[in-house]
Amino acid sequence: MYLHRISILNFKNISEASVEFSPKLNCFFGKNGQGKTNLLDAIYLLSFCKSHHLAIDSQAINHQADFYMVQGNYLIDNKEREFYCGVKRRGRKVFKHDKKAYEKLSEHIGQIPLVMISPADEALIREGSEERRRFMDMAISQYDNTYMQALVAYNNALQQRNAMLKDESRSYPDDMYEVYEYQMARHASDIYRKRKGFIEAFTPVFNRFHQEISNSREKVSLSYSSHLEKGDLATLMAEVRERDKILGYSTRGIHKDDIDILLDDYALKRIGSQGQNKTCLIAMKLAQADFLRQQSHHAPILLLDDLFDKLDENRVESIIKLVLQPRFGQIFITDTQYSHLQDILEAAAALTPLEAGSEHRLFYVENGQVASAAQTSADASGALPATPGTERTVDA
Repeated sequence: MYLHRISILNFKNISEASVEFSPKLNCFFGKNGQGKTNLLDAIYLLSFCKSHHLAIDSQAINHQADFYMVQGNYLIDNKEREFYCGVKRRGRKVFKHDKKAYEKLSEHIGQIPLVMISPADEALIREGSEERRRFMDMAISQYDNTYMQALVAYNNALQQRNAMLKDESRSYPDDMYEVYEYQMARHASDIYRKRKGFIEAFTPVFNRFHQEISNSREKVSLSYSSHLEKGDLATLMAEVRERDKILGYSTRGIHKDDIDILLDDYALKRIGSQGQNKTCLIAMKLAQADFLRQQSHHAPILLLDDLFDKLDENRVESIIKLVLQPRFGQIFITDTQYSHLQDILEAAAALTPLEAGSEHRLFYVENGQVASAAQTSADASGALPATPGTERTVDA
């Protein structure tokens, strides 16, 4: 499975682009703020029906336009598949598969497995539990659609209960709370079971990747915690109902689950250096990609945005060797330094028995325009081209 071609109109600072990709390795270089991350975000959108960075769809529309459109043509099981996403400023999002619109966007999740690593993902290590729950949800949903359905149903019931808790204009009887608590408990048990099973199966994969990247210098572990360890959620929520009324929100449930990430038996977010935190993040994401490959039988698309900042040369070399292995599928990498990408391409040429030209493609991005690196030039020091490529459309 791989993305053969993407067509973009008015998505963030990309006014227009039509780009064909290599089925293995695709590299993008250019200065910060030119559109490299936006291009990856358009690819991410085609997998998850939403931007990786923006919560509101209309914010991704180019300031000079009234809509955006992203279309991707994929080769899946030797058949070409087309996926389309369109958003108007005051209209609803339209998402199509082979020109047929989905009734529910959740039906699409898992059709195009994908894992993205970006600087924003450092919140997975440093921030609160919401980011780590999101990591579990995004991983499990890509190979188990019933999980997504249970999660949506749970969150709907949670919103209803929270709305009642916040409503100071009236007092709701206990049996009304029990209706939503029962619904939450029913779906929470499935979610808890699948999250627990995921962490148990995922942890050995994560450990293996972390050992490879860190050259076995550090020991890491994952521990999943949930209120459901203490019993049935409906019972637990009934116990704290009066306190929840005072606070105005639900204090127990799977929406409070967390993953503890430990480095040598200590909380990583408290003792980890920038390099250690990033190593752990990359190991988790690469392990997620390999785990999804095992579950879905398709190697996920891998997006690596500004990957090598804050990492020493040994770890960078270990990561490059890992991602170029056959178990990983199509890869997209961005970097501000042309020389970094040159090193990656040289490593790719050394590792693959195929012709280097058929295995990778290199693109230059400036001011929202994407050009084949064959149209640009870089000096021997690895500096960016003085004159950017001018063609918006790349047909490699």
